[in-house]
Amino acid sequence: MLISIPIVFYLNVYLKKGSRLSYFIRLTFDVLYGIPSIVYGAFGFAIMIALGLRTSLLGGIIVITLLIIPIFIRSMDEVASQLPRELLEATYSLGATRLETIKVVLYQIAPGIATATLLSIGRAIGDAAGVMFTAGFTDSIPTSLSQPAATLPLSIFFQLSSPSPEVRDRAYAAALLLTLIVLVLSISGRLITRYFSKNKI
Repeated sequence: MLISIPIVFYLNVYLKKGSRLSYFIRLTFDVLYGIPSIVYGAFGFAIMIALGLRTSLLGGIIVITLLIIPIFIRSMDEVASQLPRELLEATYSLGATRLETIKVVLYQIAPGIATATLLSIGRAIGDAAGVMFTAGFTDSIPTSLSQPAATLPLSIFFQLSSPSPEVRDRAYAAALLLTLIVLVLSISGRLITRYFSKNKI
């Protein structure tokens, strides 16, 4: 979010609408948005090999962060680009600075920020390919960022192939838990969007 929000504001507040630079930036993030997560995982794995790092929770976090940044930016940008240009001009005409204008825009796109955040989280927790090479897999809970970790999708993938019924039952339990998490995120997103939409001008 610390990276995405400044980029969105730069595109919609500082740059002129329809400028070549804004078009290039949006095209770049559209391409990054469409890249499969396995490519991010392979890219992260190649960097880890070059640096002599082993699979770890930190590697998985870095890859997932790179994966969701384009999703977050493009989702918020779509909402921010729908704001009427007259709103920005009205704030400037009242003597507001660009920082004060950003506060107005931030309040107006709050539902979009909430939706983008939940979409990104949902994509992150449901991804298996991106973290397969970087986070590794283990049955133990990691106690540090340098230890391997197992995400829910990877747990489902590996445990379903086990001949043991008890292990397969854990895979079904993990699938149920993952479904419930996505359901809670979806309901939360609708509630948050409805709350902020009541206060939009």
